[in-house]
Amino acid sequence: MQDFEKLGVFYLGKEYNLDEGKLEEDLILYKSKDLTTHAVIIGMTGSGKTGLGIGIIEEAALDNIPVIAIDPKGDLGNLALTFPKLQGQDFRPWINLNEASNLGVTPDEYAESQAQLWRDKLSEWGQDGERIQKLHDAVDITVYTPGGSSGPGVSALQSFNAPPATLQNDKDAYRDRIHITATSLLSLIGIEGDPFTSREHILLANILENSWNLGKNLGLPELIAAIQSPPMSQVGVMDMESFFPAKERFQLAMLLNNLLASPGFKVWMEGEPLDANRFLYNQAGKPRVSIFSIAHLSDKERMFFVTMLLNEVLSWMRSQPGTGSLRAILYMDELFGYLPPTANPPSKTPLLTLLKQARAYGLGLVLSTQNPVDLDYKALSNAGTWFIGRLQTDQDKERVLSGLEGASGGGGFDKKKTDKILSGLGKRIFYLHSVNQDEPAIFSTRWTLSYLAGPLTREQISTLPNNKVIAESVTPIAPVKVEELKISQTDEQKAIQINAHNDDQATISKDDTTTASAPMISPKIKQVYIPATENNQGKLIYEPAVIGMADVMFSSSKYGVSISKNCTLVSPIHEGPLPLDWREGKLINIDVRSIGDKPVAGATYMNYPSAAANAGNYDKWEKLFTQFIRTDFSLKLFFSPIFKVVSEADEDERDFRIRLQHLAHEHRDDEIEILKSKYKPKIDVLENRQRRAKQAVENQSSMATQKKMEAAVSAGTAILGAFFGRKSISATSISRVGTAVRSTGRAMKSGEGIAQSQETLESVEMQLQELLNELEQKVDELSAKFSNLDEKLEEVDVRAASGNITVHFVGLAWTPR
Repeated sequence: MQDFEKLGVFYLGKEYNLDEGKLEEDLILYKSKDLTTHAVIIGMTGSGKTGLGIGIIEEAALDNIPVIAIDPKGDLGNLALTFPKLQGQDFRPWINLNEASNLGVTPDEYAESQAQLWRDKLSEWGQDGERIQKLHDAVDITVYTPGGSSGPGVSALQSFNAPPATLQNDKDAYRDRIHITATSLLSLIGIEGDPFTSREHILLANILENSWNLGKNLGLPELIAAIQSPPMSQVGVMDMESFFPAKERFQLAMLLNNLLASPGFKVWMEGEPLDANRFLYNQAGKPRVSIFSIAHLSDKERMFFVTMLLNEVLSWMRSQPGTGSLRAILYMDELFGYLPPTANPPSKTPLLTLLKQARAYGLGLVLSTQNPVDLDYKALSNAGTWFIGRLQTDQDKERVLSGLEGASGGGGFDKKKTDKILSGLGKRIFYLHSVNQDEPAIFSTRWTLSYLAGPLTREQISTLPNNKVIAESVTPIAPVKVEELKISQTDEQKAIQINAHNDDQATISKDDTTTASAPMISPKIKQVYIPATENNQGKLIYEPAVIGMADVMFSSSKYGVSISKNCTLVSPIHEGPLPLDWREGKLINIDVRSIGDKPVAGATYMNYPSAAANAGNYDKWEKLFTQFIRTDFSLKLFFSPIFKVVSEADEDERDFRIRLQHLAHEHRDDEIEILKSKYKPKIDVLENRQRRAKQAVENQSSMATQKKMEAAVSAGTAILGAFFGRKSISATSISRVGTAVRSTGRAMKSGEGIAQSQETLESVEMQLQELLNELEQKVDELSAKFSNLDEKLEEVDVRAASGNITVHFVGLAWTPR
């Protein structure tokens, strides 16, 4: 059997001889990078479609490729049922008790029979418990139940977060994000919001755009408030009241508030945030298989969640650099209703965009369905790989043939032959058509590593052994009185602490006196006011501190680093001989434009140390600030000794390791292709010699057989003629017999030529096999070289030279308590 345990290829099954109805020994090994052109799986119930899909996901996991899988039926949860020891007790909680009863055996006996079945079948396909253990070790597998409580939840409505700046800079991507978010939310309350004609859609889109342009996240309560009191006074050239009267906006707000107030809707506010990066990798950067089981949801809820998830995947995709290798997989188990040929549900736009654009980013889509008539085949013509199983009706077959013809561009597609093949497919037998292969293949799917227990119940999902993800604590949002809800204006101003050298050292206790008016400070001292955050509750109290702001250039020729960073440091002031120590300060990440020169009305002020009123101190503190940056403020990076690359300025170890994983895939794929290109001429020469040697053997064999037949016939005729043709043996008859005997002798000698040709063929085949073995060994070496995902990273500490520090401001900062 061929070796299928190689990085970069998916072991899908074995070739199947449809004419003879038997399994061949040649394996179907599918290159992972070919999946960047997307794949479609089509087959009726019972065709083995789910087993093929689970096999593809297993192979991706073994190759350290993360997967997001959407599961409308509940079958993909079986991926969590992997038992390396293959013991009956492992299978026992997941068996079908009705099947055991029908067979007249106890549950324990049936569980043991299932374990034995898996041991036997895996062995037939060259697999075992060790391969299952590799799957265990390669990825984390989690089954989420959004809108439900059986598994980890997903906080899909906690907030509509503003997309990152990289996405906002892509105008088309930004517009799609706004459109899809508005459409999916309206679908949840039963409104079909056309982006050009629906007032509801236009209003929500404008609210989202207005908030996101300010970098502001929206919770559902804030969105409801914004519908009542929109942040814009007009839409287009019309004033807001004419475009969408307040009374009618109130009705829309009430629909959303009723949704929020529904007792069953609380689960949509809890669980992990809707973040594709978290679903693809865990906190350590290890790949994940995240399965979203949505069988328990209503049709509207399914459409809402699927659309929001696709939107999130789309945003994540666009934030990745381009690549030709497979970075991640998006799998959808049942496409019916989400990509129809005529209608335009909310999910269709992101799916179409993904099908058209995901290839450039290394995201492969695998879309599975049993209803080919209900799919948009023009869209699916973007798929480069088609897996076709047994079909239910002639109409289904005709639609599939049309889709295959479109995907192949019409060139070289034999519709009549393909029609005949599709008519003969049986269970677990698939027709594989790929734009990356010269010829289609017929194959039988391999046995899955996962136990196929069927759709999992809610109770089973709640006890899955692999649901180890601990959801972040999310505080549910209570429904509010729509007419009283107001938007907090301070949300768009947030000071985020990113580092601290020491704990806060308050210079003045809370019990100290405060004044209602701003202290009188020398005009030579620059004063600024740090914006309040949502944590500043009640009446605002300002506390004095010293702020320093500088731009710092970090440069290292050794690591090829040249990065500019902002350093904004806020440090407390003390009474005494050492009023300021910058090492006590806090580095804050804040937009300079949000720092004001005027206080919030009604705020009070704490007393300040006398040193803060001495204008001469600030010149000294500015020099100390420069010294602090040079000695204590450094750029901390990670360096990969294997790939000789360094992390980016704002890239933590987790994200750097994720980038290294994909870099390994890219290097592996590129070097394997280079290696194969070097060997290809030699292989081509030997294959041509092999082909000629086979032809020589066949020709020699055919000629020898023909000569032997002719000689036998000639001799037989001569002898028969001699003994039965005439009454006596004549000279002519004797001559004929002699000729026939000589012909037989020549025919026997021709057999020696066959042996020589056979020896030549065997010699060429031996040389070819040795060359292929050599190539295989080098491929294995390359795979091993790029499979070390847990390499020890070196920490790099880059410091700034004095000439690369530009101090913009040192002054008195009033910070809210």
